[in-house]
Amino acid sequence: MNEKMLEMTMISLDDGVVMPELSFYLDATTREACEAVGHAVKNEECIFLANPVHKNGDKTVSFYEIGVIARIKQFVRLQNKGMRVLIQTEKRARLVDYSKDKYYVCHVTDVEETNDLSEDEEKAIQSILKEKLKEAFDEGIVKNNVLYREIRSFKSVRKLVDSMADYVNISDDNRQELLEMLDVRSRAMRLIQIMEEVLGIGKIKKEIMEKVNQETAENQRKYVLREQMSVIRKELGDDGVDANVREFQKRLDEAGCSQEVYDKIEKEINYYKGIPQNAVESSVSANYIDVMLSYPWNVSTEDNNDLQSAIDILDKDHYGLEEVKERIVDYLAVHILSNKGDLPIICLVGPPGTGKTSIARSIARATSRKYVRLSLGGVHDEAEIRGHRKTYVGAMPGKIVQSMIKAKTNNPLMLLDEIDKVSSDYKGDVSSALLEVLDGEQNKEFNDHYFGVPVDLSNVLFIATANDISGIPGPLLDRMEVINISGYTENEKYHIAKLYLVEKTREKNGLTKSQFKIDAGAIREIISHYTREAGVRSLERNIDKVCRKACRKILTGEMDVVKVTKKNIQDFLGPYKYKDENGNLKNKIGAVRGLAWTAVGGVTLEIEVNVLPGTGTLQLTGKMGDVMKESAYAGMSYIRSLKESLALGDDYFAKHDFHIHIPEGAVPKDGPSAGITMATALYSAIFNVPVNGRIAMTGEITLRGEVLPIGGLKEKLLAAKMIGVKDILIPAKNESDYLELDEEITSGVNIHLVEDMRQVLDLALVR
Repeated sequence: MNEKMLEMTMISLDDGVVMPELSFYLDATTREACEAVGHAVKNEECIFLANPVHKNGDKTVSFYEIGVIARIKQFVRLQNKGMRVLIQTEKRARLVDYSKDKYYVCHVTDVEETNDLSEDEEKAIQSILKEKLKEAFDEGIVKNNVLYREIRSFKSVRKLVDSMADYVNISDDNRQELLEMLDVRSRAMRLIQIMEEVLGIGKIKKEIMEKVNQETAENQRKYVLREQMSVIRKELGDDGVDANVREFQKRLDEAGCSQEVYDKIEKEINYYKGIPQNAVESSVSANYIDVMLSYPWNVSTEDNNDLQSAIDILDKDHYGLEEVKERIVDYLAVHILSNKGDLPIICLVGPPGTGKTSIARSIARATSRKYVRLSLGGVHDEAEIRGHRKTYVGAMPGKIVQSMIKAKTNNPLMLLDEIDKVSSDYKGDVSSALLEVLDGEQNKEFNDHYFGVPVDLSNVLFIATANDISGIPGPLLDRMEVINISGYTENEKYHIAKLYLVEKTREKNGLTKSQFKIDAGAIREIISHYTREAGVRSLERNIDKVCRKACRKILTGEMDVVKVTKKNIQDFLGPYKYKDENGNLKNKIGAVRGLAWTAVGGVTLEIEVNVLPGTGTLQLTGKMGDVMKESAYAGMSYIRSLKESLALGDDYFAKHDFHIHIPEGAVPKDGPSAGITMATALYSAIFNVPVNGRIAMTGEITLRGEVLPIGGLKEKLLAAKMIGVKDILIPAKNESDYLELDEEITSGVNIHLVEDMRQVLDLALVR
């Protein structure tokens, strides 16, 4: 069926989309539009109203395919040579093509609308649409009362939808979408969705405006009250100075700060005077003055001048840690004699649970200084150390200054906890900001961005803690005096538990000495069979668990007095978590026990090697780091260079694969100290010679078979003793470290100092 083509004048609607069967006024302000209207009126023709899709200057204009055929009812010429035209739209039409000379001329065809709604569906959709229209009118989203009543009277869904689309304030995109929908059902359902969106947005806008109006009214009320108070003050003869200003000035006079700081705060107070109290700047300025005056500019505590008292406090609070105690006592001795003495900046490095944080608290007590702790773990923004400039919204001083304000004294002991865990990003480098804090020559004039004046930190006793010294940047480490706190021996753990932990956990759980008793055998069983750690945290948790069980037994009447012994310890803590590993110390081929040192103490690693037919590949598994892998390759090169390897044949290494594995594959492992261990395991597997199961070893290997020194010797020896190893091979170049160890650590084991791999193989292999 051929559609009838109609030629008519076309007018571009730049200000919105119109729907069929409606009247509206159009202002024709351009010469093109006026000529188009004049032509249509003169020839009594219909016009086609189309909406442009996009415009790029005068070069490219395109129109939506569906527009509206309309008639011009009347027009009036305006003084500015334009025209106001009353237009009556009639029906939808499809734009086929168009051209332009003085104005647009187009060809259009009629479009056929479809309506498959039943009578009941018509009524239901009309009801929904009219309900949405009423809701919009009640919410104030639409306001023309006459049009509202007229539209609600429509009985046709088609006309109701088109009229509502024009009447309700929806976007031109939504209106064009409805214009192009030729199916009445689809058009109605889409309008319902659009009305839901409009109503939702309208309700949110109404709530926002109600809040804004309420806050505006409250601010106006407060402003009027303030003005009235100001007038009353003047009538009473008050000098007009705010009470806050008088308080600030009094605190400033008593602060005892330097002239530079005094002038800075006084200038801010004068600025605060001139700000209206309802201004945002007023609270910002008042907060700045309050923080500045809260800083202890001239408040300090006196150091303890009784050296013996300080020694007694340190010995009472902690067992061992002699190097830390000696350094603090040395500082106090110098300070007492000269009343000066440079403050040490100490960094305590050791595994978790070895008493780093608690010894810092004890040092504060021994020196009679206030104690403040600043946790640096995860701090990655330099502004957390230096603060934000006060021009920023919500600005505050940095953590250093905040800690000083908290201490209320300018010479506290400040603990910088977990200094090895600071990080940096695009916001700045935290470790670089700490350089100024921990430099005795620079921290006399520490620059906090919020204060804007120098802050003297030279009287602060800084103590930092870290688990891993490799995580501390070199320049920062250079400014600190490092004291290593190694893991505790079993004997040290026993004394710590007996002297401190048992009493602490007993009091924590509300038990008395007569109600709860734990003997030495039980404590040693807990240490041996329920903990595997360098520190004593797990030991304390287990003793705490025993105390909780004791409380329950007493309250249930099961016991009046709880006595914990070696025999009944499993009744409180359950089966042993760690059993004696002597059964694993058997001679094996291709399996050697190595020693490793981690941030949480020493551990043992059983390194395994398999030799398989293959193509000469060296396979490494067990989540090894790059350095450990390189040690394996170095060990393999050394083994291949031995003269006994030549007896295996020219193609032995080309026809076999060698697999080195370290159990606990989920745990990352790295470092060169397993070099001699992997080389020994390779030799054992290749030549089918068993390795002494009661030997453990540690040391770096070179291509020539030399054994190089390692770190963490004490922790490694403790780990070896813990599993019952009797012979330990260590590098001869670690002899000085070995001689410094306590007899308690070295007793019960045979230490063999080795210089090269030949010595290692002679001692380790069972021939």
